[in-house]
Amino acid sequence: MLSWEYPPYVVGGLGAHVAALAPALARAGVQVYVVTPRLKGGDAEEPLVAAARRRAVPPSVWRVEPPVNRLDNFFADVQQTNLNLGEQAQALAARVGGFDLIHAHDWLVAFAATALKRLHKTPLLATIHATERGRGRGVLHGEMAHAINGTEWWLTYEAWRVITCSRFMHDEVREYFNVPLDKIDVVPNGVDTAPFDELNRVDLTEFRARWARPDERIVFNVGRVVEEKGAHLIVEAAPRVLAEMPNVKFIIAGKGWLMDRLRQRVWELGVQDRVNIAGFVSDADRNRLFKVADAAIFPSLYEPFGIVALEAMAAQCPVIVSEVGGLKEVVQHDVTGVTIYPNNVESLAWGVLHTLRDPKRARARAAKAYRMVKRDYNWDRIAEQTIAIYERIVRERARTAW
Repeated sequence: MLSWEYPPYVVGGLGAHVAALAPALARAGVQVYVVTPRLKGGDAEEPLVAAARRRAVPPSVWRVEPPVNRLDNFFADVQQTNLNLGEQAQALAARVGGFDLIHAHDWLVAFAATALKRLHKTPLLATIHATERGRGRGVLHGEMAHAINGTEWWLTYEAWRVITCSRFMHDEVREYFNVPLDKIDVVPNGVDTAPFDELNRVDLTEFRARWARPDERIVFNVGRVVEEKGAHLIVEAAPRVLAEMPNVKFIIAGKGWLMDRLRQRVWELGVQDRVNIAGFVSDADRNRLFKVADAAIFPSLYEPFGIVALEAMAAQCPVIVSEVGGLKEVVQHDVTGVTIYPNNVESLAWGVLHTLRDPKRARARAAKAYRMVKRDYNWDRIAEQTIAIYERIVRERARTAW
């Protein structure tokens, strides 16, 4: 398994997905080797899990040092790092006697994955978590965007099969890259409810007091602070919400290039005491904020899946999401959450007020959402679906002359 992100380096849904899927596959008896760049510390080699159920040798994570001399060009740096990823995977193949399958997560590891596929005549499976054209909402902005888009197409072409995390992404990959329909499988992201369940036994009164007064209602958003995630819409909607419900506290957590602009806009609107652009928060604090919040809101403009919405649901926090991409497949309006029109400040304000004005109904939706994620979005179930695809590919490869 090749992935650009793996803990402690997790930027978005891709890293969270691989970090949870790989151990779940190991628990089901798959011998997994994760090869990833060492971009934010971590040991060069470590066990993936303490032990796998049906294997004597625990799977491993291998972190590869990126090139020392950076080229000041992200695309070129990725290509150079892929050379190191490929060398590490080659060493692993020699050590363990080869692999049955190569699983690549997104274009960032396409160069190493494709080289290994051709060298060893081993089938390649690609999971496409997002697309560059999708992030640009149908438009490729600049030379690098075109290069990334071309690499995404190339990866889907080289892959034996392609996994997407939602029907929305299935259709996007089909449309953008002309991938045959019978080559694409949809396997959703998942969530582990255990870290949130453990907090049910913890008194969070003191923690909550660090963020809001007892009489304030908390509306929480977390994610990359970039335009596609829609945090700027929360800021614009804040005065409309506060005009009708003055005791609301908005907390926007995360890092990204939009942070300074948001802080400036908060001051321009005069809502600095009601909108907290909090910046980075730890995973532990994020989980606690989900538990103490009255609502979690994710007004994305583009969202392949929206794993953060599952995390809010796992915490039994009422969710408000824009009706885009994978979010509208996960959240059923007025059943497991509230959906709002994308890129619409009025609709966002309505969604917040609708949720906060009827907390009993909001909590009922949150309870339904929690039961749904426990049943449908647990990682062991998602690992089973992934293994079925692995087994299909291995069977087809055995019958195929290369």
